[in-house]
Amino acid sequence: MASKRTDKTKSTKQKQPPKKAPAKKAAAPKKEKAAPVKMGPRHPHGRVKETSQGSKEALAKALAPAIARSDEDKDALTARLKTASNAQLLRLQKIADQVKQKFGSREGLIEAIGKSEAKSKDKDFIAKLETLSIGNLFDLAVSAERRARA
Repeated sequence: MASKRTDKTKSTKQKQPPKKAPAKKAAAPKKEKAAPVKMGPRHPHGRVKETSQGSKEALAKALAPAIARSDEDKDALTARLKTASNAQLLRLQKIADQVKQKFGSREGLIEAIGKSEAKSKDKDFIAKLETLSIGNLFDLAVSAERRARA
């Protein structure tokens, strides 16, 4: 069965005139483009080469004194760091730079943690802090700063 079709020419509605487009606003002045941001290499191997040391071995040798504990041999630590991944070395370099900038040295970092925890006279606590790695110590210091701000 065929469906009903309506004749469009016999519609009862009156045709409306086409709508006009809204008036365009004045174009905003174009902003000047900022200077392009210089992007460094994305791969850790390239970032290691870009550092001031230039090679993985040189970076490991430069990091060893900064992250070594008082009872650790720096030459043995350098040998262990040479086998670490480039990403780990870069992370350790970033932490060592931040520790040097904020606290001066590993001992300054331990003193700051002792003061923030109100245990600067607790010899056992300080002795335990001296056994921790520089990454763990830095995390403790950052956590103590956040607690002090809150």
